[in-house]
Parts: sequence; C-alpha cells; structure tokens
Amino acid sequence: MKTVSRAYDSYAQARAAVDAVEKAGVPSKDVSIVANKYVSAEYADVDDVNKAAAGAGIGGALGAGAGLLAGLGLLAIPGIGPVVAAGWLASTAAVAAGGAAAGGIVGALVEAGTDKEHAEVYSESVRRGGTLVTARVNDADASRIEAILATYKPIDPITRGSDYRKEGWTNFDPKAAPYRPNQTEVDRMRANWPG
Repeated sequence: MKTVSRAYDSYAQARAAVDAVEKAGVPSKDVSIVANKYVSAEYADVDDVNKAAAGAGIGGALGAGAGLLAGLGLLAIPGIGPVVAAGWLASTAAVAAGGAAAGGIVGALVEAGTDKEHAEVYSESVRRGGTLVTARVNDADASRIEAILATYKPIDPITRGSDYRKEGWTNFDPKAAPYRPNQTEVDRMRANWPG
C-alpha cells in the first residue's frame, strides 16, 4: 500500500478530487479529507471541540456507505485548531490530538509514507485555509490516483514551502495559534461547500 497526499487551496478542488478518487475505485475507508473549519459557516464560530463531537463525524465517515463526504465531522488538531474532516487520517490525527499517539497530523502523514517536508507544508496549508486529501492505494494504482489528484490543481509543496519560508515560516508548529482568515479567504475556502 502507498499513501498519496495532496493539498488544495479550496475545498471545492478537494471535494472534486475525493469524488474522482472514489469513482476510480478507491474505497471510502481508504480516503481522508481534512479542511480548515472555515470552509463551513456552520463551524466558523467553533473554537473548541469536545471529544464527543469529534468522534461522531469521524466514526460516521468510516462506516458510511454513501461515500467519504457524507461523514464529515469536526475535530481539533494541534496547531491547526478545529477542522472539518473524515476518514482514516482524520481518525489517526484525532487519536494523536487526544494524547494517545505522538506527532499529530505531520506524524500521521510521515508514518503513512509522506515526505516529512511535504507533510509539514500540507499541514500548514490546512492551518492557513487549505484542504488535504489522502488516499491509501495499492502500489500498482498509485500513479493513476496521483494523476487523478493532479487534475484538480493541488499545491506544489516545494513551491508553497518556499513561499511560506519567505514569510518567516520554518516548519509546522503544533503549538501555533489557529489561523484567522480574512473574509475574502473565508469566501474562497467556502466555494462550493455543500452545506
């Protein structure tokens, strides 16, 4: 198995990527999405997430037959704050956030095979309003799924990391304060949100 991860600037791009990956035959249980909470007006004012709220959406996603996006729930990830998420990566990050595992979202991505520098940039991208999509696929299918994800114009983690470093960023900080986007950024993040 190989894990393929891509981050997108908008939820709409990520949602389309998830739909395409599922249509390509990747089971929902092997796909994850993690988005900044501001993608949804329903969650924009939430600053704290209790464990019951986190588990409800995530568990629903893992057992849902209607596809990954039907099970979106809210959870907190250190350094990002509340996020709208579903799938195996979200579950792993939720456990890490609860103190049962080390490394948080970066650790979960690295453990799944993502390059550490890319994992840091992907995590920072979510903190700043992006959406992360991951898929666990058979090695033989990895190139095909990577091509599908590329269709939806993900960020280039090398370029984006360089851009962040120009602003003084060095690496993802799980102790960083959650990002507070301006209204223009919120509008971009919510483009094509289903709810």
